[in-house]
Amino acid sequence: MSARVSSIVDPAVPAAAQQHWCVPTVVGSSDQRPKAGVLTAASSLLLAVLLILPFGLAPVPAAAGDSSADQADAAERQATALLIAREALIADTHIDAPFALEADGWLDLGRETSREFDHPKARAGGLDLAWMSIYTPSDLEASGGNRALADKLIDAVEAMVGRAPERFALVHSPDQAVAAQAAGKVGLALGMENGAAIGDSLDGLRHFHARGVRYVTLAHARSNGISDAAFDPERPLGGLSPFGREVVSEMNRLGMFIDVSHLTDEAIIQVLALSTAPVIASHSSARHFTPGFERNLSDPLIQAIAAKGGVVHINFGSAFLTAEANAYNAAARSAREAWQAANPDADAAARAAFEADYRTAHPYPFATVGDVTDHIEHVIALAGIDHVGLGSDFDGVGDSLPVGLKTVADFPNLIAELLRRGHDRAAIEKILGGNLLRAWREVEARRQR
Repeated sequence: MSARVSSIVDPAVPAAAQQHWCVPTVVGSSDQRPKAGVLTAASSLLLAVLLILPFGLAPVPAAAGDSSADQADAAERQATALLIAREALIADTHIDAPFALEADGWLDLGRETSREFDHPKARAGGLDLAWMSIYTPSDLEASGGNRALADKLIDAVEAMVGRAPERFALVHSPDQAVAAQAAGKVGLALGMENGAAIGDSLDGLRHFHARGVRYVTLAHARSNGISDAAFDPERPLGGLSPFGREVVSEMNRLGMFIDVSHLTDEAIIQVLALSTAPVIASHSSARHFTPGFERNLSDPLIQAIAAKGGVVHINFGSAFLTAEANAYNAAARSAREAWQAANPDADAAARAAFEADYRTAHPYPFATVGDVTDHIEHVIALAGIDHVGLGSDFDGVGDSLPVGLKTVADFPNLIAELLRRGHDRAAIEKILGGNLLRAWREVEARRQR
């Protein structure tokens, strides 16, 4: 996660802790997926219109000057993409809804909201398995508040399901994910972002496993008692701590994914050497496109994760996707710091006005669906089709999401781009969720009962 922050704050760097809460209420009945069928070109185009209009999905517009034949091809691809979205299992391994919504009070994610994840948008985009990020800020570690907040956020996800069991289902295993999809429900799995909530005892890890957490991102903005963090310039551990090594072994024993997003290269290398099961990067992209940005993964690390049987899930934040957006963040951060130094007594309204003015004067260079696809194809070129997935960071990267991928309703736009580039349905289904399920089953198979 990169906490939702003001428009010029680096979306790749977390802000201070916010207090968000989400307890939805029961609404309506679940939406069942249409059964597979054979579509003619005409019926495909009709399906595209019928499916797009009710849910507000905004397809990526055709390029200016495209011929009518090109536009017809694009429309047919979009229709095929919608069909795939409704039939394939789509998994997103990192959605920050619990933390991002805590401050908004009793917001009902079973209905249409202003957030990037909610039930109607998930149905529109075909999202079947949403990994809810149980994120606790590094700021809380000194006070020991991470565990209490993590439990609170898990309570919120459980309440979401309890209040709308016809729409949502808690998912603790790959088989449960498949069952939730078959029942027409959005499966909610739990991934913990920042192992600080575990504390200094393996009992803390076991506690959260018992509560349903199935992956742990070992660190976040700063190094903790488990691992060094990529954003932390001090890096006191040289990778993993002795306790961190115990955590890796215990996670293998319990059948939990070890998530290497946010870790330093040294820590990732050590995790891969220690783990006896596949690991994941739940929301990291390829450093090839953002040189020097360690939060993304180098080519050798991508290949090493694949060699372990793991999966790299691509982050949708523009700063993770293009060097231009990444550089914008550094410039914006410098401008903000200079303004704050010159205006130390400025109130929140003045800060907001400065940030809005900056964004107007310096428009943000949003990435595109094509940029996301470039990262997917880069991982495929390095490691093969079996080791890439999607970890959007929806509700976690602020106003930095790509054009055409602003919410979970927009997954068909990504599918359409994959189709345009020649990927077949079997490959696309692996990217959407098949690779994650395969790795998850391997992790479960290696656990000690």
